[in-house]
Amino acid sequence: MHDGKFIKTVFGLKLKQQRQKKNWSLQDLANETGLSKSYLNEIENGKKFPKHDKIIQLTEKLNCSYDELVSTKLDKGLAPFTEILQSDFFKEIPLELFGINKSNLISIISDAPKKVTAFINTLIEISQNYNLGKEMFYFAVLRSFQELYDNYFPEIEEKAQIYFTENKFSFKPSSADFEKILTEQFHYEIRSLNFEQYGASGKLRSLFIPEKKLLLLNEILDEDQRTFIFAKEIGFNVLQLTPRPNTYSWLDFTSFESLLNNFYASYFAGCLLIPKEALAEKITDFFREDEWEPGFFESLTEQFTNSPETFYYRLTNVLPSELGIKDLFYLCFTKKKNSDKIQILKELHLNQQQAPHANATNEHYCRRWIAVKNLVSLKENETLTDAQISHYKDSGLSYLVISTSQKNPFSDGTNRSYCIGILLNTNSLKKIKFAKSDRIKTINVGVTCETCSINDCEVRQAPPVRLEKELFNEDMKKSIAKIRKNLM
Repeated sequence: MHDGKFIKTVFGLKLKQQRQKKNWSLQDLANETGLSKSYLNEIENGKKFPKHDKIIQLTEKLNCSYDELVSTKLDKGLAPFTEILQSDFFKEIPLELFGINKSNLISIISDAPKKVTAFINTLIEISQNYNLGKEMFYFAVLRSFQELYDNYFPEIEEKAQIYFTENKFSFKPSSADFEKILTEQFHYEIRSLNFEQYGASGKLRSLFIPEKKLLLLNEILDEDQRTFIFAKEIGFNVLQLTPRPNTYSWLDFTSFESLLNNFYASYFAGCLLIPKEALAEKITDFFREDEWEPGFFESLTEQFTNSPETFYYRLTNVLPSELGIKDLFYLCFTKKKNSDKIQILKELHLNQQQAPHANATNEHYCRRWIAVKNLVSLKENETLTDAQISHYKDSGLSYLVISTSQKNPFSDGTNRSYCIGILLNTNSLKKIKFAKSDRIKTINVGVTCETCSINDCEVRQAPPVRLEKELFNEDMKKSIAKIRKNLM
């Protein structure tokens, strides 16, 4: 928050504090000073700073000194507010994305600064205890933003469609098509480089040097990886997104705005690579099939792209907007070479926080999930696609889950598994005929082994310690209730 804005905000807080000490409403203060209620409201909300003579009027009626009101030093009751105003959260998170007016937020915080600060400090302490850094926090904010809009942004869709048509791209554009655009329209210089000789691993796929408009690509990239990077660079230029990250994969945070712009450019790339109308038509036809056929789904994916990750993620844009299927989740799992540990790298939940979600406490994800089973059983150079109906006993909800797993798709020794889960309800069952197919098994699943109530699980990785503690507490509560009943 720049100095001018900070001074206005602090003055407004002090004015409100002095007014409340006298138990006056805004109208009472307006009547006493002759200043309009709307003008006083703007001052208290940090939008305006009164002139010298107006400040004198206020101090006379509020029985406080001029210096006391104009000083930026906050008293003990408002001191915690400085920390909030100057925090990264308040400065960087564009609250307008969520329909939050900063003035209203300031008003809420100023009513109980100690309590609000205590609440924020509690969140910080929780994040520290669970090792949640700034990066994870910002990604969580971004996911919430995506979920708020069903991960569908029509303005970007429209700009991508116009650009696609103007440049007369083929149905399945190649990296050469996009490379030509970057060099001719946006005057890029593009080179492939052995990043390893500079000490960078295969995870660094590209580096953009803006001073020279030079795009460096890791020479180990395959065609699909190059294509996506080029499409994303086009997105940065067409949407005129700044600030932006200059590396792929993401290495450093400069601001939340940079993260948001990175998402917008990736979204634009997905629109170019997989046109919305064509995907909606094809997936609708696929859902009308009577039986589940993994080969049909793989063939459908290949019609658009050789990257299952791009295809699965694009489904999260199109299914809610074009087919009205909004209760869904997307997950990307990873399993490193010579390791049994499975992690969730990316996740998205639309319409509600569905059961399979990332866990930051190193608990063991359910091995009955189709995406996890596929990941564990992958063979060399294999791509594995399958589906199941996952039934969560505790919630009673069932999801049709389609998953594709790949052996080491990015040459870094890590296998990946992508899945999309669709809540089975009246709406989705009408649209997905093969959801009732006998070829799709219904499997009882949990979230993590530590919380799972399935007693006879053949693939359990850890005892249900969290569940056992909850059951122990419930038994204790019942015992206490019996004691009270006998003694009352």
